[in-house]
Amino acid sequence: MAESAVAARCGAEGSPAFIPRRHGADVAAQRRLTAGLRWSIRGDAEPSAERWRAIGEGLMHGDAAADALVAWMQGEGMASTWPLFQRALTKGIASLPDAPPALRAFFAAVDTLPDWVDPALCARGARVTHELGMTSHYALRDVALMGGYQASALNKPLILTGALDGGTPRRIAETMKWVVAATAQDGIQRYSEGGRATLHVRLLHAMIRRRLLARDDWSVRDMGLPINQTDMTATFLGFCVVQLLAVRLLGVPVTRGDAHAVMHLWKTIAWRIGVDPVWLTDDEQEGRRLLYHFTLAQTPPDDSTRQLGRALMAESLDVPQPFPGRLRARFEQARHLSVTRLFVGRAGMRHLGLPVWMPPWYPALSAPWTLGWHLAHRLLPGGRQRLATRGRRAHEALVRQHFAGRRQTLADPAAQD
Repeated sequence: MAESAVAARCGAEGSPAFIPRRHGADVAAQRRLTAGLRWSIRGDAEPSAERWRAIGEGLMHGDAAADALVAWMQGEGMASTWPLFQRALTKGIASLPDAPPALRAFFAAVDTLPDWVDPALCARGARVTHELGMTSHYALRDVALMGGYQASALNKPLILTGALDGGTPRRIAETMKWVVAATAQDGIQRYSEGGRATLHVRLLHAMIRRRLLARDDWSVRDMGLPINQTDMTATFLGFCVVQLLAVRLLGVPVTRGDAHAVMHLWKTIAWRIGVDPVWLTDDEQEGRRLLYHFTLAQTPPDDSTRQLGRALMAESLDVPQPFPGRLRARFEQARHLSVTRLFVGRAGMRHLGLPVWMPPWYPALSAPWTLGWHLAHRLLPGGRQRLATRGRRAHEALVRQHFAGRRQTLADPAAQD
């Protein structure tokens, strides 16, 4: 595709000329898929006509700030522009007195947090996330990620960028590393590891968007833009709304105030990664309503659902385990599958290509213990702080375990020039 055509498609803003065909492709099937979520919403859960159209239009909106930056970087050549981005990322745009306008404009848009951000509330959200410990890992991996593969349109960028070419273990490890950094106590700060990593991911998303749009096998008429606002919002809701719903069912008591703090933290992270503020919320009920609306608009499971589901199931066996390694890996795989089974049911397991005979044994056994463990720590002096410290260490150890034998760096985009 010509350079001008890619630039035009990346820069789609305002009201698009059309809504892609995938929007609301099978609402009846999606209603069946979201029946459980619907019951968690108070009042009228159905989207208004205005919201339904906005969700469809969001398929044609990318990330204007990051897309403009990538257009400039690739136009000038990544070999020369990538070091400039890295310097501005780590040292600040002021360290480049002669910074090009595109670079200066991007960092002007991301360097200062919006006035609505409450750092103390974000810090509370980070502490609550740490308190969840390994339960948050099962919620994000086995429910938000695995269950999310049932929205087949979200899968196409993963398939086309090599998620099935041996890339699943590294992709999961990189995502885990980013989540741990972004949810650290200082993760929302611009120059923290989490703040830098989030902007790095944002740039990679824009590069992937641009690369996929240049492919002949990507149909904008059918799919909209890759990694568009609708799909980014659905992903953001998975990290907060789905996680909160899942950890409660797995035994963790989460108060309304703690849930609000987690939602606010992820609202801030989502802003920095490029989600349009119109879709950002830190109200859990509104988040559930949005998730229901966005899921209704998604495409139902297809063969990509099965491919990615089985690849994630196999990933469990790739993670290094202490002796006896193979036995431990099989046990961990069964534990992950049992959590997924609780939330997606037999039909979901079939969609994902997972063993339908797997019962939800781990949640049934662990939820009472998890509930008692958390309640006891809330009664003991300093108990919640100990939970948070232990949970944070468990998250960091999990990242090290997944990266064993792998480099802990994101791919250098300069190599893609």
